[in-house]
Amino acid sequence: MAQKQAIFTMLGGRVRMFRGEYNATSDAAWLAAFVPDKIRTVLDVGIGTGGVGLCLNAHNPNIKLTGIDISDKMLTECARNAELNNCDIELINADIMSWRTPRTFDAVITNPPYFTGTPAHHNAHHNTDIIQWTRKCIARVRPRGYCCIIIDASRMSDAVFAMRGANCGDITIVPLFGAKQNAERVLIRCRIGTGGGDKLYNGLPMNYEPVLRDGLTINSTLARLGWI
Repeated sequence: MAQKQAIFTMLGGRVRMFRGEYNATSDAAWLAAFVPDKIRTVLDVGIGTGGVGLCLNAHNPNIKLTGIDISDKMLTECARNAELNNCDIELINADIMSWRTPRTFDAVITNPPYFTGTPAHHNAHHNTDIIQWTRKCIARVRPRGYCCIIIDASRMSDAVFAMRGANCGDITIVPLFGAKQNAERVLIRCRIGTGGGDKLYNGLPMNYEPVLRDGLTINSTLARLGWI
């Protein structure tokens, strides 16, 4: 059997990552592509090995990126991946559910821990209250800033409920479809302290190469498709 390469790539080779116990998936590329333009400071909640942040850095190298994670092992791997990509990331070993700080950011991004059951060895993505997690993320966003989430479609109502109860508007939803006819993942973005209504777009296939390979952002994708 052929041995897997020690390094794998994302966004058509623009992002390189060491293969480890937990490897970033296409979710990372999708979430990074969903972050609005002209953002300066970003907090990646549950940064893990850094897949989302590194994809975001590939879109916009001028962003100042901060990552928080409860796992020091994940942060160690993230630091290695950041160095591999010549990307400067401030890393914080803490739990977002109990992190005390006055800091706020232009955008907070997260692939929340939506799975339930027996935790994996890295103790990520399991058995967390999605409503509280989302509220904690929103609390770290400056007024009129953004909170961006990718989540399993079965848990999207929790995230939207949290946004609705936290003075958020301009909620934008983009479903992502796999081989079946129902959405597997959902991208959800809100803006803090605004009053705009909701937008629900047609779904996109999860293997959509213009985003995953060519590095197109969601806004550029929707414009290319004539949806905005």
